[in-house]
Formats: sequence, C-alpha cells, structure tokens
Amino acid sequence: PSADVLNRIARALMLTDVEREHLFLLGLGRPPEVQYRKDHGVTPRLQRVLDALNPSPALIKTALWDVVAWNQSATVVLYDYASLPPEQRNTLRQIFLNQHAREMQHNWESVARSVVASFRADAARAGAMAEVSALVDELCLLSPEFKAMWRDNDVRSHAEVVKHLQHPVLGPIAIEISTFAVDGRPDLSMLVFNPVTASDAEKISALIAAASAPAC
Repeated sequence: PSADVLNRIARALMLTDVEREHLFLLGLGRPPEVQYRKDHGVTPRLQRVLDALNPSPALIKTALWDVVAWNQSATVVLYDYASLPPEQRNTLRQIFLNQHAREMQHNWESVARSVVASFRADAARAGAMAEVSALVDELCLLSPEFKAMWRDNDVRSHAEVVKHLQHPVLGPIAIEISTFAVDGRPDLSMLVFNPVTASDAEKISALIAAASAPAC
C-alpha cells in the first residue's frame, strides 16, 4: 500500500499517532513522515510530572519553542511564564528580546547560538519549518543578532550541558540541562534543569517557599 492509502486508513479509523506509526511500520516498514500539529495543551498527568520535579525547573515546549507548561521552580528560576500572554511564552523571544533573560546568561552569545541551532533542528524534525517562518521573520526584524545567527544555518541537537546562571535573587547557580521526548507527542519535548549541587537545590526550594508564603 502507498503512504496515501495508509493515511486514509488511519483517518478513517481515527488512529492515534502511535497507532498510525505502527500501521506504517507494518505496511511500509518505516514510520510516516512527520506531520506537525499545533496543539498547545498538556494533560494533567504531564503537569503532575513537572510538579514532581521541583526543585528542578522543568518545562514543556513545542517544536516552535513555545513554552506550554512549567513547574514552580521554572517560575522562580527562569521566568514567570504565567505573567506573559501565550504568544509571548517563547524561548527565542526571551533569549533575544528580554533583557532580563540575557543578563542571566553566563555567556549569552554562546547560549544564543546553541538555542538557534537547536531550534532549527527541532523545527525540521517536527516537520514545522513552514510554521516557523512568521516567528523567524519577526525576530529577524527585531534582533540583528538573531538574523545573523539564523543565516549561519547551524544545526545542532540538544546537548546535555551545564548552564551557569546569574540569578537576581539566588546569585550564581549551575544547572544541568536534559531534554526528553514526550511519548505520543512528537511536537513536544520536556526540558529539565537539574541543580548541580545540593546547595543550589536548597536555594531554589527556599525561594519557592518564600514565593508561596502568604502575604502579611
């Protein structure tokens, strides 16, 4: 059978993404081509996973690097995403257009280059290159630095690295970044920022407790 026939069967049977992939593996011996879908929701179970990771900041992002879910550690260490309208909860926007995010980076240019290269790879892997064009065009207009880095056409996978941040309250902290796929959702990935030392974890926990304390 052709890929078109299998896609019609999958639609008729209302198969899930995992079931559709299995159908292609059986019929053609390969997975289907990635079809990007814009779905910004996460399940309550996935949110509970994020919450269980405190005091490690953790978030869920789309292939366009829109942040769609996060835990409290991410709020106090990285950014208060809830204070932003959904269309502004984008990692690229924060890195290139938010002075606070820039000042937190130990080596902003190196971080920015890595972010752009990983973003390009994520968008291509998810079949979303057409969808990123509006965001890329906007950032090219607003940030000459982004425009130059995007034109370099660099592509990198997510590296498991140690990031050094200069937090305005916590001071210098070190966090290890790990990226995980979300099963059944090729459009989503989970980023976990694990504190390198027990001291850093304790500082984050104390900041969460202070933020959660009732006002006098």
